Amino acid sequence: MDLDEARTRILDAAEKLFYDRGIQAVGMDELRAAAGVSLKRLYQCFPAKHDLVEAYLRRRDTRWRTALAEYVEVHGGGPADRPLAVFDWLGEWFAEDGFRGCAFVHAYGELGATSDRVSRVAREHKEALLGYVTGLVRAVPVGEPEALARQLVLLVDGAIAGAALMGEPSAARQARTAAAALMEAAGGAAG
Repeated sequence: MDLDEARTRILDAAEKLFYDRGIQAVGMDELRAAAGVSLKRLYQCFPAKHDLVEAYLRRRDTRWRTALAEYVEVHGGGPADRPLAVFDWLGEWFAEDGFRGCAFVHAYGELGATSDRVSRVAREHKEALLGYVTGLVRAVPVGEPEALARQLVLLVDGAIAGAALMGEPSAARQARTAAAALMEAAGGAAG
């Protein structure tokens, strides 16, 4: 097995185990076994656990934001509908087997006080989401698009937390309704 294949297998195992059970609850030996690699190969790919945690979070960020953008591109309709399509995608994500909420909030909660790297990656993920939503909102004729985008991202985070912590399957729909009202109040026609 070459280094790239080993790295992919380790990241696949880390993504499942860290997201399902938490970062601190999963040891490197368990990761090694789940990935089917030797301990030596694991440490060749990731010299320390914090290296693996950062790689896991960066990979998850890329996958998550790509899936969101692809959904909005396909299902978003016109510019005023695209910010609302974010909430439609959330609803589909919440319904997936294994949904446990925001991996970045979880990682920050576990390690943010002691790991600048985890804090930085979590913050970068949230900033990138805000940038994406801001771009969607700027395409709609509304006053103060940056302020509206911040409000919509708060609704996104609230919906994720509500769906994960409260088992609230309608959190995305409720957040979408609130987002539509905010967009209408800001001057954008929302569908």
